[in-house]
Amino acid sequence: MLHDSPKFYPGGDRAIEVEIGDGMDFTVNFIVHRLVAAVREAGIAAIEDIIPELASFQVNYDPDRMTYEDLTAEIGRIHAAVGSGVQGSLPSRLISIPVAYFDPQTTKCIDDYCGTYPEKQPDPELVCAANDLPDRASLMRRHSQTEYWVAALGFWPGLCSLLPLDPQARIVAPKYNPPRTWTPKGAVAIGGALTCIYPDRTPGGYQLIGHTPAPIYDGTQRLFDFRDSPALFKAGDRVRFVPVTLEEYAHVEANVAEGTFRHDIVDYQVFAVDRYLEWSAARSGKAK
Repeated sequence: MLHDSPKFYPGGDRAIEVEIGDGMDFTVNFIVHRLVAAVREAGIAAIEDIIPELASFQVNYDPDRMTYEDLTAEIGRIHAAVGSGVQGSLPSRLISIPVAYFDPQTTKCIDDYCGTYPEKQPDPELVCAANDLPDRASLMRRHSQTEYWVAALGFWPGLCSLLPLDPQARIVAPKYNPPRTWTPKGAVAIGGALTCIYPDRTPGGYQLIGHTPAPIYDGTQRLFDFRDSPALFKAGDRVRFVPVTLEEYAHVEANVAEGTFRHDIVDYQVFAVDRYLEWSAARSGKAK
């Protein structure tokens, strides 16, 4: 749900949380990114960094250069000028990510957890049951049938929160309770209505459904596609998951090790937001 006006919350003495709405909604997230772009374009000297999130964004600022009250008022004025309408087009890269669904690495991780918590249903079966899917093949088809919107980055360098753009491909899943102590780097997983790719070996709580050999974070910036940033994705990118065999997986893995791997990135496309919302409404049966 979209708020009538932004809600502001102090985050200590050097940060402001700006909440645009609540829930995991494409429209709210798009307005977040459009407002973030407008605030950046305003060039407010006191602002040191802006971190977009799903339905909000955090502003880090220098309180010696601008007070909390003055900065929130300025952001409120920018919001009023930008408005809450959702229309127009914007550049949007399409990045294809190869995925071996139900692979050995994530299977080992699931088995390790279930050895300690035997009451835990294996992740693919749990996700199938939660979404009325008959089997793993159906889960793979639904997950890979849509493009995903990069809604937010954070919690760990390069970690992405991905929203499915096709409402008919929506998949939901509860998180682990308690969380795992480890997750393989490159794991593809679902939590709530979001998909993520783990950029490194970390603890985690999303349900594991596959693994990609294609890195999404390269701190050394060794590979060509990380020459401008150690994180592959940017907010507003789109992601397509491409199922691959274990043989194809091994080929990509070898290219990554050799340093010759190139991601499949289409960077000349434009995303028409208003046309997408019309299409999405028709797909979900909400068209007028």
